[in-house]
Amino acid sequence: MEFMLPDLAPALPEMVLLAMACVVLLVDLFWPGRERSNTYVVSQLSLLATLLAVAQGYHGPVTTFSGHYTVDAVAVVIKVVALLIMFGVFLYGRDYLRQRALLTGEFLLLSLFATLGLLVMASAGSLLVLYLGLEVLSLSSYALVALHRDNGDASEAAIKYFFLGALASGLLLYGMSLLYGLTASLDLSTVAQVVGEHARAGDFSALMGLALAMLVVGIGFKLGIAPFHMWLPDVYHGAPTAVTAFLTTISKLAAFVLVVKLLAGAAAPLVQQWQQMLVVVTVLSLAVGNLVAIAQVNIKRMLAYSTISHMGFFLLGILANSPAGMAASLFYMITYALTGLAAFGMIMLLSRAGFEADRIEDFRGLNRRSPWLALVMMVILFSLAGVPPTVGFYAKLGVIRAVMQHDLLWLAIIAVIFSVIGAFYYLRVIKAMYFDAPEEQPAISPALDVRVFMGVNGALLLGLGVFPAPLLALCQAVF
Repeated sequence: MEFMLPDLAPALPEMVLLAMACVVLLVDLFWPGRERSNTYVVSQLSLLATLLAVAQGYHGPVTTFSGHYTVDAVAVVIKVVALLIMFGVFLYGRDYLRQRALLTGEFLLLSLFATLGLLVMASAGSLLVLYLGLEVLSLSSYALVALHRDNGDASEAAIKYFFLGALASGLLLYGMSLLYGLTASLDLSTVAQVVGEHARAGDFSALMGLALAMLVVGIGFKLGIAPFHMWLPDVYHGAPTAVTAFLTTISKLAAFVLVVKLLAGAAAPLVQQWQQMLVVVTVLSLAVGNLVAIAQVNIKRMLAYSTISHMGFFLLGILANSPAGMAASLFYMITYALTGLAAFGMIMLLSRAGFEADRIEDFRGLNRRSPWLALVMMVILFSLAGVPPTVGFYAKLGVIRAVMQHDLLWLAIIAVIFSVIGAFYYLRVIKAMYFDAPEEQPAISPALDVRVFMGVNGALLLGLGVFPAPLLALCQAVF
């Protein structure tokens, strides 16, 4: 039997990131620099080198490793966004973690490995590779949440995240196993083809229904949508804010990949069945996320419930089950990752040693202390609320338009109503910044690169709102 060496070129970005992660490990071990400065610089260079490999290596869709690995336009977009977002997480989190003695090689390495897991998921052509990528991402994420081992809230969050994350992974694996048993194939396109033959023949067995239910529940846990959201507020609250920024961006991009690969891919012929399930969890997410967020006084918990509602909005585009709907959901997820990064970046920027700016009252009088940061934070909150001309408005408009084209007008009306309700808790923070007097006025002195990046991040939220066409066109081109 002759062994054929697979084409390794499509997996070059993943190989670069893995090799650079090993370099980061050696640098951290033998030459960490003062307060891990060298390790930090090499970690950032790792992301940039991988980004270059992604940008230079794509010349059209290609499949390798006997169909287990595919690189297409969607995968490239996800990889580019993930690497840029991770660059921002490192930048925002550097001083925050350093002040708490948490800027360790473990944080940087685990984050790189988690990013590697997402890159593998984005290029997965089979159930096996998809699950392997998910586990690399998940195991790194559990350890990241437990980074602050001496903190009770962080330890509690890590235990909850580990057990519920393991449960979600088990459910997903069970659903994938059933799909493999029914189709005798791990290849995603072959699974979709066989499932389609069963669907056209009207053969929807109980096992197929069970497989679909396991996939939806597992994805629901990963997305953090209601009623599978119970872990999300505690984990967001308990984890160091730099890790929370990672969770609200990278892990949500991974959940998007799961939805595209499994529901809109392998189980696409069963769209009528999974749509019914998604409609229920979408309405629940919009209701629970927006209503419970109103009662929160901790801004990290408020943003956690806000995330639940945003995942409900994201699912609106998936429900449309059309190229336009998928493009709207991709647009929504990219812009939400940018906005979430900026929101948690601002919390880190306002925090200092021994003080977490994680309560709404900590934002009182921010305009008097720093008008520029108050303005950027207002843009971030307007984008989360969906106020024009920020990019959040076009993101919400896109998914609502997609679901209306699918004759789900009632669902669009519910989404608009809860969007208006949700604006209340964002406006409450803006009121605290501009109309409430601060209890104290500690100096805000972030590093120059952090201030510049925060300005760019805020400008992107506004710029993409004023000129959304290029990003919209990119999202539409890949589907």
